[in-house]
Amino acid sequence: MMSAATNTFESVKAVILSAHKSTTSRDKVNFYNSWAENYDQDVTVLDYRAPSLAANSISSHFSGSREAAVVLDVACGTGLVAKQMKRLGFGHFVGVDGSEAMLDLARDSGLYQDLKLSMLGEETLPVQWADSFDVVVIVGALSAGQVPVAVVRELCKSTKPGGYICMTTRSNRDNLEYKGALERELKQMEEEGLWSCVEVTEVEDWERAVSEQEDGYISGAVYLYKKLQL
Repeated sequence: MMSAATNTFESVKAVILSAHKSTTSRDKVNFYNSWAENYDQDVTVLDYRAPSLAANSISSHFSGSREAAVVLDVACGTGLVAKQMKRLGFGHFVGVDGSEAMLDLARDSGLYQDLKLSMLGEETLPVQWADSFDVVVIVGALSAGQVPVAVVRELCKSTKPGGYICMTTRSNRDNLEYKGALERELKQMEEEGLWSCVEVTEVEDWERAVSEQEDGYISGAVYLYKKLQL
């Protein structure tokens, strides 16, 4: 039984390491399109906790009506974050992702009122979304080789004044440079008076390590910010 579980982890590991070979945005989209069907099972094998950690962070600070709140789920994938937030009482979701196959599965989940295909970092979020959402959340996409750090300004722009923005990133070796750049940008935006930091949670057991240089679990971080009333 033990070896079957190990094989499963090894196969998932191979899939994720192959993603790192995707250099162009078109390669990345093709990778996610082909991964979509097995994505949910694979991240379960990884013990990927980011969706529930982000949902819990939002839940512990959100004081408005959850049923009425409109949540923008950026890089929504198959809908793992929306599923966790639904469990916590949120009911209205709009999703954005660069992969058509992921969006098809998100659509099948029945969780989203609206879904939009968009390549983050190459296309901006719709102008009409400015100041529109009670909560904006991005889980998993803020990392090296995924979306550029500058995307966080768009997340803030799409949030209602007084609304929350929740972001996650990994803290493993391969992502430390990106994480440093991300934190400088978050701080810079705070200094510009765009938002205030509600909490930063560093999490030890984020997900199982897949790189050859690491074993056990890697760590990660959840950032929760509140958009200031201008």
